[in-house]
Amino acid sequence: MSRLALTIGWRFYRARQSNSFISFISFASTAGIALGVAVLIILLSAMNGFERELENRLLSVIPQAEIGGVDQPLQHWQPILQQAKQLDGVVDAAPFVKIHGLVQKLDGFQGLEVVGIDTKQESKVSAIPKFMSAEAWSSLAKGRGNHIVVGENLLTKLNLKVGDIVSLYVLDKATDKKQLSAAKSLQFTISGSYKLGGDLEVMTAYAPMDYLQKAINYQQGVSGIRLKVEDVFRANRISRELGFMQEQPVYMTDWTRSQGHVYNDIQLVRMVMYLALTLVIAVACFNVVSTLVMSVRDKQSEIAILLTMGFKKYQMMQVFMIQGVLNGLLGCAFGVTVGVLVALNLTELALILEKLFSFKILAGDVYFINFLPSHLHLKDVYLSVFLALLLSLLSTIYPAWMASKVHPARALSMG
Repeated sequence: MSRLALTIGWRFYRARQSNSFISFISFASTAGIALGVAVLIILLSAMNGFERELENRLLSVIPQAEIGGVDQPLQHWQPILQQAKQLDGVVDAAPFVKIHGLVQKLDGFQGLEVVGIDTKQESKVSAIPKFMSAEAWSSLAKGRGNHIVVGENLLTKLNLKVGDIVSLYVLDKATDKKQLSAAKSLQFTISGSYKLGGDLEVMTAYAPMDYLQKAINYQQGVSGIRLKVEDVFRANRISRELGFMQEQPVYMTDWTRSQGHVYNDIQLVRMVMYLALTLVIAVACFNVVSTLVMSVRDKQSEIAILLTMGFKKYQMMQVFMIQGVLNGLLGCAFGVTVGVLVALNLTELALILEKLFSFKILAGDVYFINFLPSHLHLKDVYLSVFLALLLSLLSTIYPAWMASKVHPARALSMG
């Protein structure tokens, strides 16, 4: 691109500000590009925040991968535990005992999954200790009896408090009768609560593993082995690899079966928003086309004079392409500034809005978090700017081509 084309393009860009109508349309196109870029950066940062919280909160607590016995406990699970720890991609492994039952509430029953854990090993594969007090975690130590730690949402739902006794109704595994008379009641003392958010707080509780083993006659057996892996997207392959190494029948599962829909929903929303906001930027760039078309008509005499003086047609195209790119650059500058500032402070701004208007953006009893997260990635900023500049450049092609097709004699005779 020639220096002369740059100079004339800049002068034409400044001169069109004297025309109030063209100036207004130019401002509208610049504002539209800025708005599209800013919102795209903000929403992509929000989606990044959801992914980060999904990995750091939910996936750090639930089993990333696990294998378990089919209709019977794993009695000789210690060798399986050692096998798991030796697999490539496995950070650590821990045993667990799991039972499902019902706890009574005012209007009926609430389903509850009680997971028996060994605190010395569980902390190596789960971040659940971070979401409860030290006293609650220590109450789950071996030999502490029938203590149970439940989610805060479940305490609220059942109108219970720490220190209360809760009954869990489970099927008696000692009989083959699958009827109501085969149910038995297990008594637990609530020794603490944890705060994580979402359905997990309502559906899952924790108890000492040795107590559950005795309560459901597992002897020294366990329900299964849970794994913590280096790459959560390899969890499925690792669980299958460990399962196929066993001689006894086992079930194999991973987080994608229980929480994979959350990740898929985040990716779907990201894609839909990206497409929608790309269209917003594209619509703003249509205003650039309108601005340049009117600018070409307004500058017909100047274009004719330049062409008469030996200005090349490709240089004339460059003059008007520069004006469109300047719109895109200005819009990107404003959009990136606003988008980055809001993205870096999105969580705090959301809290301020919640207090001002007395509403909750994300309810903790529905979603796995109760705040609006944000995590800015520079690649999202670069991608948004590249997209806006590319669309701005493409929008200049037709007006620039029109300028190169101006007939000097006809334009000067009309002038």
